[in-house]
Amino acid sequence: MKRLNRICFASVLVLVFGEVTQGISSAPADEIRLPGAVAEINAAHFSSIQAALDAVPGSGGIVRLPAGKFLIDQPLRLQSSDTTLEGAGTATWIVNTNKDGQPALLIADPECKVAKSDRQHQLWRVRVANLRITGNQSSGAGIEARQTNEILLQGITVSENGGDGILLDYCYEDPRVADCLLTYNKGTGLNLLGCHDIVVSASQFEENQDAVHCLDGFNLCMTGCCLDDHLGHGVVIENTYGSVVSGNMIEECNGTAIILDRDCYGITLSSNVIAHNGAGIDLKDAHGCAISANTLTIMKTAALRIGPGSGRITVSGNNFSDSYIGQDNVRRAENDRLAGGMILESTRDVAITGNVFSGLTEKAVRLQGDSVRILFQDNLLHDVESDLK
Repeated sequence: MKRLNRICFASVLVLVFGEVTQGISSAPADEIRLPGAVAEINAAHFSSIQAALDAVPGSGGIVRLPAGKFLIDQPLRLQSSDTTLEGAGTATWIVNTNKDGQPALLIADPECKVAKSDRQHQLWRVRVANLRITGNQSSGAGIEARQTNEILLQGITVSENGGDGILLDYCYEDPRVADCLLTYNKGTGLNLLGCHDIVVSASQFEENQDAVHCLDGFNLCMTGCCLDDHLGHGVVIENTYGSVVSGNMIEECNGTAIILDRDCYGITLSSNVIAHNGAGIDLKDAHGCAISANTLTIMKTAALRIGPGSGRITVSGNNFSDSYIGQDNVRRAENDRLAGGMILESTRDVAITGNVFSGLTEKAVRLQGDSVRILFQDNLLHDVESDLK
């Protein structure tokens, strides 16, 4: 009898303990226990993505988007600071069907109308991550942000929009774009207007009009990106100083791989592979810049042009080459062997040292107009002519 009582008591304990543990494990996933914590917003529980964004409190929060294909015909509006919008990778697919030039996602204070002149209405610390946005030929940008400081765009695919892929309009403080894919947009892949202390890293750009614009900005740091097959230019930098474009691959742009224009100064272009573009680097209006350790191969026209608006330029340690692969073999077909060199056009104060010019179909250096104070020293020229030796 005692044995039976012990068995019954043990069974009761198991049943009670089971009910207790079951109650703990089935507690609501969004139950808040941590003091100060704000519940995550699961957009799957709302009638629309916009309704989920509107549920973010003024103090900020996180909106999680489920996997799925979501059609929109008006911009999604993210209007609060300290807010994260995160999807489930490219399985979260936002399709903009708008045909009035409107963006898919607009990030801005609701009172901000004209970004350039409105410093009173700003957002801070917004992150958008892990989702896919597409549009159509008549839609606007994939993502447009106005006066949004410390914005982070991460792991986003933005394709086939009628405007820019991403437009950051006077997102002045510390914008960051990392691990993104921007392809087949009718405008510029990434358009940076009036931004400051910019990081663009480990992103891929293909077959936009131009890949990247940085206009009226400061301190662009662009590294580890891959640019391919653009209908226009690669990287266009204007009225910007103190920047570095390094460690990128820029290939097969119909236009020019990198352009510096409108009072650029103090910029380094280094360790990039610039291959098979319409032209390589064009310094239209640039001063105090260094062009170093780049590989400039099979350029259809000039691999490097320094124009009359530019001066005080260092050109060192670069390789200007064709598709020679050794043992008197050239990789490219007979009709695809153009390989440009340098053009100095009425420029001044340029030091050209320690470069290799080989197998070019144009002169290593061509002089156009009167250039003054040019140092050409310790360069190696093979199988190429030059106006400077």
